[in-house]
Amino acid sequence: MRKAAALLGVLLLTLTGCAGAGALGTGDRTLVVGIVANPQMKDAIELSGEFEKANPGVTLKFVSLPENQARAKITASTATEGGEFDVVMISNYEAPQWAANGWLENLEPHIAANPAYDSGDFIPSIKESLSHNGSMYAVPFYGESSFLAYRKDLFEQAGLQMPAKPTWSQIAEFAAKLDDKAKGVAGICLRGKPGWGESLAPFTTVANTFGAQWFDKDWNAKLTSPEFKAAAEFYVNLVRNHGEVGASSAGFSECGTRYTQGQAAMWYDATVMAGTNEDPSASKVVGKSGYAPAPVEKTQASGWLYTWALAIPKVAKDKDAAFKFMSWMTDKAYVQRVAKEFGDWNRVPPGVRKSTYDIPQYREAAKAYAQPTLDGIADADQRKAMANPVPYPGIQFVGIPEFQDLGTRVSQQLSAAIAGQITVDEALKQSQEYAQTVGKSYQEVQ
Repeated sequence: MRKAAALLGVLLLTLTGCAGAGALGTGDRTLVVGIVANPQMKDAIELSGEFEKANPGVTLKFVSLPENQARAKITASTATEGGEFDVVMISNYEAPQWAANGWLENLEPHIAANPAYDSGDFIPSIKESLSHNGSMYAVPFYGESSFLAYRKDLFEQAGLQMPAKPTWSQIAEFAAKLDDKAKGVAGICLRGKPGWGESLAPFTTVANTFGAQWFDKDWNAKLTSPEFKAAAEFYVNLVRNHGEVGASSAGFSECGTRYTQGQAAMWYDATVMAGTNEDPSASKVVGKSGYAPAPVEKTQASGWLYTWALAIPKVAKDKDAAFKFMSWMTDKAYVQRVAKEFGDWNRVPPGVRKSTYDIPQYREAAKAYAQPTLDGIADADQRKAMANPVPYPGIQFVGIPEFQDLGTRVSQQLSAAIAGQITVDEALKQSQEYAQTVGKSYQEVQ
């Protein structure tokens, strides 16, 4: 029933269709890789010629898309066994579910055949999040939690000091004081772009620490609860009053551009942001940022746990070649390739391998954010990040198949509230109706 529900949700979400991205050619092998268009992934594409040179006869074809589009296309192809991709980029949201559905190749035999790959070097929580029944079904490219970047120079000028463990109430006060519309500097940048993996990622961590739940332990929808309403009103008001211009259409990439160009005093988002913030080729604020833990209200911590990873669809034709490429992109040596090619250790994919944090050059380049990243990942646990128990896995997402559709619908309501098109109450009333339908389906099979 759950597999059917997941597939139905995927098809409803992607009615626009997913045309074939390519196929294995005759003679030489072409590996088609579905990938998200984030900065670290773009670096991998640029370096991929090294893999092709070392593997004559193998050609890589990348289908690189923005996050929402990539999710839809990859999900539809994998769920329907379309065969368009030989390697797909997915996350710890999809990996356990898709493995249980039989959609992915079990990677343990491939890993065992290459002891030098050393999967034991992966950060344990990241590795576990990509596993099903003790076996890995995806290998991590980068891992992350969430934290708050803030401009140390602007804080100093305003006579402010960031607490070691800030609360959201304190952050709202700072944002009001640092907001400088005359200079084009927002007090804070927060995602408002629709998408279950866009605005709902940071927002759900805010909801968690305010004591909210998507569903209680009996699968009753809780999106109109006092706690959920308080979190939504806080988030919407903060970004409307002191956030970036055009917040309702701003996602990770848009906030990253604004922050690195000096247009925001704070930015709450994925820990992977730090590499871009400290990249002299892309950022105007290199060396000016401090990194604080994800702000809290009622909980001990509130950061999320997430990893972009590579997997092989079960129907892929050349799984050995596919894993060979995946291991090239995720092995210990890859970080050395990135640093050598681009001359910047800040561009190294973070939060995956323990050995990366033992490299002296990386420790020096990432001294502002390496430990905050590891601390955030270590604290990314439901017992620390949520005030009340829930029946689903996940921190910044609800780990059920229906969340791709449900989360997207709720995010559209949240975005409309940020844009001032509807009130928060109206947004939550409609969102509650969506969630109740999903919750009832789980109550019926308990």
